[in-house]
Amino acid sequence: MSATWKNKPMSAETYHRAEALGLNIPPLLVAAERVASTVSQGVHGRRRVGQGETFWQFRRYGTGDTIQCIDWRRSAREGPLYVRDKEWEAAQSIWLWRDGSPSMDFCTESGGETKYKRAELLLLALASLLVRGGERVALLETEMLPASDRTVMHQLWTMMQNATLASEGLPRVELLPRYARLVIIGDFFSPLEEIKAVVDAYAAQGVRGHIIQVLDPAEETLPYEGRVVFEDPESKAGLLVSQVSSLRSDYQREMTRHCESLEILAARVGWTFSVHNTNRSPVVPLMALYLQLSKYFVE
Repeated sequence: MSATWKNKPMSAETYHRAEALGLNIPPLLVAAERVASTVSQGVHGRRRVGQGETFWQFRRYGTGDTIQCIDWRRSAREGPLYVRDKEWEAAQSIWLWRDGSPSMDFCTESGGETKYKRAELLLLALASLLVRGGERVALLETEMLPASDRTVMHQLWTMMQNATLASEGLPRVELLPRYARLVIIGDFFSPLEEIKAVVDAYAAQGVRGHIIQVLDPAEETLPYEGRVVFEDPESKAGLLVSQVSSLRSDYQREMTRHCESLEILAARVGWTFSVHNTNRSPVVPLMALYLQLSKYFVE
């Protein structure tokens, strides 16, 4: 079980495949979510309490509201104090990141897809869906500003051809706008303490995040038999196991524990976590993530 890091730029094939995936996903679930939001707010804008000129709703005065927010006319008429909320109309900014470290170039199936290629496919396809929905996207760890026009796709592709981009197993902590969304895709084999530090740093900024762990089938099950040499693709250190099947139960238990810990780590700050296997269709996780993001579009 070994992997060779090719350090090659993303292919045009991956780019066009991602575009096709984003354009041709069966639209039923996506359309249902978009129709629901469109009925409540119109085609443009994302309803949320905030600075703006358009009246949205009355609600009861509560802790944290200022006296200036009170609508005295409505309050005098009804009895309890009421606050007049205005609508903040602004597209979301969604920041995307994929793991470009050597471990992502692992693939056990002949002619199969590496974790690296699948991560890029998911990132670009998600960007295509978001841009079509009028959302602004940008690539983390670049100077790219969030944008929503179709040229964003080519800009993302061009930047991702840089082989040094996101070459670490975790994203760097950057200052993002409050209420931004962050989607990070990788295998997340880094120590839990390091992952927690990154997640907590972004959560402290008010950023809501989504973690997609991409795994090769063999990394979940350890299907090997007999004598196997395991090689770390990053340190190149090797480990000879004379009877790998004897480790299978402990390995699977540890892998399950790690994934569960990641899910708990994400949930404690209000983030989502999902596992995606490279031998499964990318459509399901892509649609699930898009619908998860669209929940925030109408909050």
